[in-house]
Amino acid sequence: MATAPILSDAAEAQAPAPPRTGEDILRRVRAIVPRLRARSAEIERERRLPMDVVELLRGTGVFRMGFPRSWGGPEVSSIEQTEIIEAISYGDPAAGWCAMIGSDTGLYVAFLDEAVAKEMFPRLDMITAGLLFPTGHAEIVPGGYRLTGRWQFGSGITHADWVISGAYIYRDGAPEPGPDGDPHDSRLMMVPREDAEVIDTWYTTGLAGSGSCDYTITDVFVPAERTLTFDTVRNGEGPLVQPEVHMHNTPGVPLGVARAALDHARERVAARKRGGDYRTQVTIAECEGDLVASRHGVYGAMRRQYEVLSAGGTLDDLTPDERAALPLSRRHAFRTARSIVSRLYDLLQTSSIYQPSPMDRWLRDTHTMCQHIVAQDRILQSAGAYLLGAEPEFPLCLGITAPAKPPGAGGK
Repeated sequence: MATAPILSDAAEAQAPAPPRTGEDILRRVRAIVPRLRARSAEIERERRLPMDVVELLRGTGVFRMGFPRSWGGPEVSSIEQTEIIEAISYGDPAAGWCAMIGSDTGLYVAFLDEAVAKEMFPRLDMITAGLLFPTGHAEIVPGGYRLTGRWQFGSGITHADWVISGAYIYRDGAPEPGPDGDPHDSRLMMVPREDAEVIDTWYTTGLAGSGSCDYTITDVFVPAERTLTFDTVRNGEGPLVQPEVHMHNTPGVPLGVARAALDHARERVAARKRGGDYRTQVTIAECEGDLVASRHGVYGAMRRQYEVLSAGGTLDDLTPDERAALPLSRRHAFRTARSIVSRLYDLLQTSSIYQPSPMDRWLRDTHTMCQHIVAQDRILQSAGAYLLGAEPEFPLCLGITAPAKPPGAGGK
């Protein structure tokens, strides 16, 4: 299991106190951005985060930001979490991606019994990786399940402490129906990292440094109490205790990369020719405008959600347009970032293709991250279907874990 280094009494006494607020974490993150940028080529070459980079991130507090205050955690809002991931991604996209995934640990605790979660996570900076979609086979046995399967996209699994994996439930080899009438039930299973075998498959166009390898779990016993579903909250309350909360900070990665690319392009233009020509000025302005609009869309949708949830409301208290704005703004951020980087790549022409220019890496990274489910057309279908009273293919992106009530059918 990947763990933080054990410190001597003297070293521990000199270690900085854990961050208590999102502002503190963001301040620490901004301080390491130049170091992340300097390591980007190495991170891509290694196809995973080097362990000293993982510990550098851990020291900022990013992996503890989802833990509740009742645990001694900072309980950072989704808005601040996204700003933090945005700042890390400005330094290195793969580091931002792994921080975004690994920091979900504190968000999962709401869906576990508190005593179980505290036993599983004795430290608040433990890292979780894994694929949530059910591709594994979980056979019901006394006290839990025997889990077997192979999963893709285990971002950060090479440095994780726990692995969370979706699996279909079977009883005596036959599919087990769900309590809501689903013909085949599924759950999320959490196992220690040493129970998973990493398969080195991560040879990709972009985000190479995220180490998003395949992994297998073979006939591992998973106690029932270490399984969860997002429709059942077992402890906690508030804005972070939501079924799709783990999706909230995802747009921080593309927004951070787009900002980095724009700053790089502006510096290059300033170095070559003061003010640039007409085409350069128009392109920079268009890209700035697109980033500003996309960023405001993301943060505006999250702020409205936070207002409703922090006042004691639920996602059902959002208007249909407000609820659909959450997944739509996330998807738009990914697609807009890819467009911005592509246009700037063309603007800088041949200088984009030579190392150590980061433009080529950002181009590949944004194209790769746009293949994630949150950036796909399935999000458009789900939001559009919800707005039109039809059935979303991916209702969880809207925070829906039960059959959806169509907008206008007796609700907001």
